[in-house]
Amino acid sequence: MDRKPRVALLIDADNSPAAKIDLILNELSTFGETNIRRAYGNWKKNELKGWEEVLHEHAIRPMQQFDYTKGKNASDMAMVIDALELLYTDRPDAFGIVSSDADFTPLVMHLRAKGAAVYGFGAQKTPEPFVNACSRFLFLDKLRPIAASDATAGSRDDANEADEAGAVAAAPLRATPAQLKQDARLVQLLRNAVQAAADDEGWARVGAVGTQIANQASFDHRNYGYATLTKLLVATQLFDIADEGKSTVMVRDKRQARPARN
Repeated sequence: MDRKPRVALLIDADNSPAAKIDLILNELSTFGETNIRRAYGNWKKNELKGWEEVLHEHAIRPMQQFDYTKGKNASDMAMVIDALELLYTDRPDAFGIVSSDADFTPLVMHLRAKGAAVYGFGAQKTPEPFVNACSRFLFLDKLRPIAASDATAGSRDDANEADEAGAVAAAPLRATPAQLKQDARLVQLLRNAVQAAADDEGWARVGAVGTQIANQASFDHRNYGYATLTKLLVATQLFDIADEGKSTVMVRDKRQARPARN
C-alpha cells in the first residue's frame, strides 16, 4: 500500500484566525495526512483565547513562545527553527504555513528548494513575495462555507476538476468579469498556460492548463471566488469553452481565429 504524503502544519497563531482552522485542515487533507500540527504564540495573551478553544479539538500542539521584546512577538523565529528541524529530521512531503507575515518568505523558498511543497494560508493583505513563494496560497479572510446545494449543483466536469484540484468547501465573493479582465497578471497567466498546453488547433484540456499554472505560479481559482478553474475561465469571457458537461473540458483563447471545435 502506498504511503500517504505527510504534511507538517505550522501556525503563526498571533497572525491567523482560529475560526478558519476547519477550512485549513480540510484543504491540507487533499494533499496528504497532516500528522504534525503546531501553533506558535505567547499563550499568556488574551488575544489567543480563540486558538486555545480549538487546539484540543483538532489535536494541535501549542508551542509557547514568550515575547522577548515588548510589542514584538518571537513566534516567527520559533516557527522557522522548527520548520528547518522538521525538514532535515522528519522530512515531511509538504508544509502548511498559516500566517500573513512576509518574514516567512525566505523559509518558504528554502523548503521548496529542498523538494517540499508549501501551502500557505493568510489574509488578503499578505505581501505578494510570500504568496508567490508558496506552491499554493489560499486567502482566508473572505472565505465562506459553501452550502450543500452549491456543492452538488456543478456539472460532472466541474466535479472532476474540483477533485483534481483538491477544492475546499469554501469560496470568497466572486470577482466580476470586468475585474478579472483588469487583472493583467491573471490574464497573462491564463493565456500563457492555455497557449503552452494547446494543440495545433489552439485547444487545450483544462486539466493540462491547471498543471501549467501550478508549475509556474502560486495560484488558486478560489481566491477569485470560483469553485473550479473552468468557471474562472468562463467568467473572464476571454476564452472559448468546448465539451462542457463532459469529463474533459477544452479551452481556447478567443483571439485564435480558427474554426470552432466540433
